[in-house]
Amino acid sequence: MAKKGGAAKTNAMRILEKLGISYEALAYDDDGEHALAKGAAGLTAQKIGVDPATVFKTIVMRSDSKEIFVFLQNALHEINLKKARAASGAKEIAPVKQEELLALTGYVRGGCSPLGMKKQFKTFIDQSALAFDKIHISAGVRGTQLALSPKDLAKACAGEFVDLELEG
Repeated sequence: MAKKGGAAKTNAMRILEKLGISYEALAYDDDGEHALAKGAAGLTAQKIGVDPATVFKTIVMRSDSKEIFVFLQNALHEINLKKARAASGAKEIAPVKQEELLALTGYVRGGCSPLGMKKQFKTFIDQSALAFDKIHISAGVRGTQLALSPKDLAKACAGEFVDLELEG
């Protein structure tokens, strides 16, 4: 069940406030289940009571040239690697290993936000986000999501809207 407000302030929230971007923090009970195969983003949508198409998971990937990229895709879809390669200009691309995530971004799986990473990486947001007034992203900790305008998110993380959806 979602609880509005009351969430501890995170770096992602501080960044949005510094930029004058309005957001809403939605806290929920985190059960620690963040396995990709179990659809963690869809479960999060259920917990906060929103359409899963508005919950965007943050996926960090590394190219064949060792460059790091951040992709945001809604809970209903997986990222099309061919489209991710085309957007990033990489010949090959793959998700970073879970054990590398914290050292690379400052975040753990299930609490990875595109805002406030240790370094600003090139970020791509699936264009499906533009269909909504508000989307939901991790606040940078497990158990808290941020609701904000997709255009404000793109402004805050220098994100680019692209088609990342896997067809089929």
